[in-house]
Amino acid sequence: MLKEDAIEIKIKNDSNEPIEQLEFTTTEEIEMIRIERMKPKEVVSEFLSMRKNQRDGAYLLSFIRANGQKEMIQGGYYSNGTPFYQEVHVIVKSDTVLMEFNTNIR
Repeated sequence: MLKEDAIEIKIKNDSNEPIEQLEFTTTEEIEMIRIERMKPKEVVSEFLSMRKNQRDGAYLLSFIRANGQKEMIQGGYYSNGTPFYQEVHVIVKSDTVLMEFNTNIR
C-alpha cells in the first residue's frame, strides 16, 4: 500500500531477546510510532504519517534491549516534509541495527 504523505515502516526483531519501548519518528518529532514490546523474531508493519512535516530531516529509532541498554539510531533523509522513499525496513540484530530504505524514489 502506498500513501503519499507517509512512509511504511517494517520492523523485525531478528534477535533472540525482546525489545521494549520502541519509538520511530522523524527529527521533527510530529508523529510517532510506538510499540511497547516486540518478541524475538516478531515483525511489525505500520505507516508513519508525515502530513504535518514541513522541513528537511531524518528518521529516528529508539528502543531498549533486554539488558537495559538504550539504542538510538538515525538514518535516511526527507526534504520539505516529503519522504523520498516508500518504505524503510528496520532489522534489529543482537549486536546491531540495520535500516534499509526502499530504492523506489517517489
